[in-house]
Amino acid sequence: MKKMTKLLAVLFAALLVLTACGQARTDSDAAYITEKGEMIVGMTLFAPMNYYEGEELVGFETEFANAVAEKLGVTAKFIEIDWNTKEVELAAKSIDCIWNGMTITPEREEAMSISTPYMQNKQVVVAKAENADKYKTAEALEGIVVVAEAESAGEEVAMEHEFFKTASYTAVDSQAKALMEVSSGTAGACVVDYVASIGMIGEGTDYENLVVVETEEFSPEQYGIAFRKGSDITEKVNAAIAELAKEGKLKEIAAKYKLADLLEL
Repeated sequence: MKKMTKLLAVLFAALLVLTACGQARTDSDAAYITEKGEMIVGMTLFAPMNYYEGEELVGFETEFANAVAEKLGVTAKFIEIDWNTKEVELAAKSIDCIWNGMTITPEREEAMSISTPYMQNKQVVVAKAENADKYKTAEALEGIVVVAEAESAGEEVAMEHEFFKTASYTAVDSQAKALMEVSSGTAGACVVDYVASIGMIGEGTDYENLVVVETEEFSPEQYGIAFRKGSDITEKVNAAIAELAKEGKLKEIAAKYKLADLLEL
């Protein structure tokens, strides 16, 4: 009887250990991502960050995420998301990170775990070349339809900055859509990331008729990668980013997309 009791006690202790280990794996984002062998990256399409050349997904963020994933020993899997619901997707584990030119804000730092800042950015006004000289003042924008991506830094600027106080603001679902609206004439101007303007407007792009309006700079900011709040993968990603910067690989990727001067590392 004593032997049976001792055996049961040993089995029970083993069960507790296994349960604890299982719980540790469940709570650890690093273990969760490593065990499945892939890191699901939530992104939207805009050059030069994530975009298609034929059927191949390319761009600075695409190559950057792939390089970090390689350091972590996993594969980066890219999923296009609705930027408006990015935090919901992250919390639900539909994605493992938001990696797509995401501006670091106090609110996002409170809600998520965010990586080391890796790139500078700002918001700019984009209009048709023929209108660029007209839209340099707040008074000139009176009644003009201005668009920006919903839940983006551009939307915050368009809704809150004094420069747009007399404009008519409308949200759209992506920065690409914002540029499309201006190009087609549905909107007079849009507010987008400066980084997006580098890859998406001007000579050799789909929007050769669009230019950045030379006016004041809006919302100087930094880009970061967002993970679930309390995630232990953030530290590992930061270490991988530091290695890529030290090796010169990060600068090499950035230079390919004309972004080297904006790097923070």
